[in-house]
Amino acid sequence: MKKVLLSTVFGAGMCFASFGQTAITPKVLEQLSSQPQTTTDKVVRNAMAHTSLNTLATDISTLNGVSKGEFAYQVHTKGITDQKQSGRCWLFTGMNVLRSQAINAHNLPELELSQVYLFFYDQLEKSNLFLQGVIDTANKPFDDRFVDWLFSNPLSDGGTFTGVSDLVKKYGVVPKSVMPETHSSNATSQISAQLKWQLRDYGMQLRKMAEKGSKAKELEAEKVKMLGNIYRILTLAYGIPPKEFTWEMKNTSGTVISVKTYTPQSFYKELWGDKDLTGDYVLLMNDPSREYGKVYQIQYDRHTYEGHDWVYLNLPIDDIKPMAIESIKDNNAMYISCDVGKFLNRQVGTCDLKNFDYESLLGLNLTMDKRERILTHASGSSHAMTLIAVDVDMNTKAPTRWMVENSWGASSGFKGNLVMTDEWFNEYMFRFVIDKKYVPADVQKMLKQKPIMLPSWDPMFAVEE
Repeated sequence: MKKVLLSTVFGAGMCFASFGQTAITPKVLEQLSSQPQTTTDKVVRNAMAHTSLNTLATDISTLNGVSKGEFAYQVHTKGITDQKQSGRCWLFTGMNVLRSQAINAHNLPELELSQVYLFFYDQLEKSNLFLQGVIDTANKPFDDRFVDWLFSNPLSDGGTFTGVSDLVKKYGVVPKSVMPETHSSNATSQISAQLKWQLRDYGMQLRKMAEKGSKAKELEAEKVKMLGNIYRILTLAYGIPPKEFTWEMKNTSGTVISVKTYTPQSFYKELWGDKDLTGDYVLLMNDPSREYGKVYQIQYDRHTYEGHDWVYLNLPIDDIKPMAIESIKDNNAMYISCDVGKFLNRQVGTCDLKNFDYESLLGLNLTMDKRERILTHASGSSHAMTLIAVDVDMNTKAPTRWMVENSWGASSGFKGNLVMTDEWFNEYMFRFVIDKKYVPADVQKMLKQKPIMLPSWDPMFAVEE
């Protein structure tokens, strides 16, 4: 019975010579358990019974130094935001980039934009993206890889910069005071679970209609009715998005400069002018598992049906750093994303390859490089933040450390920020969104290539959370 099951699971092409040679037999288990236990093993085992692994593995020599001192170049920004128990880092980062620009351009004392305003429309648009995707693939079998992916991912609170740019262009922005956070936006899991359940149910209804002969127009009309209920649920969870509002603009002295009534689109126009988040920025990636100098596109990796997939140019990290430095030197914050959980000391807010000595504590032997970690699913882009500072060696001018503005609250990390060594930056930084004016002509020329399409389910391009 076991042999049949294993043959079914692994396929006819894979066979096992014999269970005695491949399984953990009593003889093998005896060999494993007979290894001598050292005094150090006993000490570590006793310590781990009462203490967290990271606490025990912390290298005390890294607790001072990385986050100390001034940075050579730092973007002027003000205030730390908090995404709380939600996966909206991509949206907080996008809004943090915009607010930094507005603060500097208009001499504002502070500014926080409403994340829940755009999140409302993000969830509505993603619902439409899913339902329309179901309609578009209604003639495909349910076990088709893309259909399976659709129903596995009907909705998410994560996202990318292309989502920010498409949503801002379509819906504008509003100050946080106009549409503040709610309990459900601060903790999205429960309402998201219900919405995903409802969307999957709607998706099945649409496929059944198609099986019975309903045409595309009938299916789309039914989809709009379904979206009406999704819209209603979103208003219950996140509030009703304003169509217009009144806002006072003040300078750093607190003096009111103007009082105007805006729409979300006219408010964007007032503070950011003709800034085009889609056309004015270049999307770059450092992914050594794929060929450099090529443009890639992630299938269906977008937030709105008519919007933009994530399309990026893959470059060596050392080719990207000079552009990032120029942006920071020019007081221009950047959207980036990385694998933030690796070697992160949350208490002091540092990302340093030397933060934790797992090898000495556990006897690990870790040999994989960045490319191999990506290929084996050990690392990938997972969290978006705002790049705001860099320090450089005064002799070589090479970067030595970086700082990002995070969205985990002012009490987290280093005053709400994270400080990264350049070595950590090399290993765990992936996505960069850079204003075109800092991108050399030869790099911009590379972007004109026809993109190589990658599948929606590629693990490297899971949405940032």
